[in-house]
Amino acid sequence: MLFNGRNFISIAKLAGTSKQLLRQFWHGTPAQMNVHLKGRDLLTLQNYTAEELKYLLWMASDLKQRIKNKGEYLPLMQGKSLAMIFEKRSTRTRLSAETGFALLGGHSSFLTTQDIHLGTNESLTDTARVLSSMTNAILARVYNHNDLDLMAKEATIPVINGLSDLYHPLQILADYLTLQEHYGGLRGLTVAWIGDGNNVLQSFLASAAKLGMHLRIATPRGFEPDLRIIKITEQNSKEYGTKLLLTTDPLEAAHSANVLVTDTWISMGQEEEKKERLKAFQGYQITMKTAKSAASNWTFLHCLPRKPEEVDDEVFYSPRSLVFQEAENRKWTIMAVMVSLLTDYSPQLRKPTF
Repeated sequence: MLFNGRNFISIAKLAGTSKQLLRQFWHGTPAQMNVHLKGRDLLTLQNYTAEELKYLLWMASDLKQRIKNKGEYLPLMQGKSLAMIFEKRSTRTRLSAETGFALLGGHSSFLTTQDIHLGTNESLTDTARVLSSMTNAILARVYNHNDLDLMAKEATIPVINGLSDLYHPLQILADYLTLQEHYGGLRGLTVAWIGDGNNVLQSFLASAAKLGMHLRIATPRGFEPDLRIIKITEQNSKEYGTKLLLTTDPLEAAHSANVLVTDTWISMGQEEEKKERLKAFQGYQITMKTAKSAASNWTFLHCLPRKPEEVDDEVFYSPRSLVFQEAENRKWTIMAVMVSLLTDYSPQLRKPTF
């Protein structure tokens, strides 16, 4: 006989099961990690410890296993609402947040600059305070990271970075979950980034060393990541015993790497730079020639949307490409973030090996 949340509660009532047992069913057994994220913001992974990052990945694995694989009903967001501010268009961030929050029993409101007064007739401060009185969390996809900092300062509810010019933390959590699933662990993996020094790369830089991962980065001159973030990464690499390479040679970056990663060379808001950027990135397309320099167990990641000049079809659609698993995992990791920041739920799944 199959059980879901509804008939479990019915059986529990009939059997007179204790409230404590019901709480264990919904919230899981206490996590075997001293991690408490409820009420926190998620603006950058730089502000999260190694154990907190592992906890979020554990939570994502737990939710994916219980909801997707076992078909369980976990209305952990029942009665809660999410304000979604989007200054930039989106496929994966919007869909993963909306469907994930709904799957957990909550309600989300999608808000663009055409829908609300943000930046036109109402300040960011006032908007943050109003949303704090009506919703339980804010997910914001913005151009300027400073807007997120101000929003988090003024809001009394958790603020989640859905993308900014500096960081894209939700994407990197999905990447880590995908690699965890594929390789069975993260420690010791070497990630080769070949492309622009953008917000996705900077989220790798802010977190990879904490999970024991090595980074080999190739960017054209003039397109390097933020120097302040590089310095933090160098400190993290020393602390966690990992290696960091910065180069302009894609094949040098790919050498012995387990994971090849790239992203768009022309982000939203950079369209006027297209001609200059395409010229600067000549030779940076990831192909099977690039893969020959990588480790024998290499895989490929791209956060999408993808353009052929960034990676050719042979790599993008190959069995080594994890891009669609990676895209799906945006949903499970964003759900993990929302559950961790808004509830007392603890994972029931056995803690993975990281």
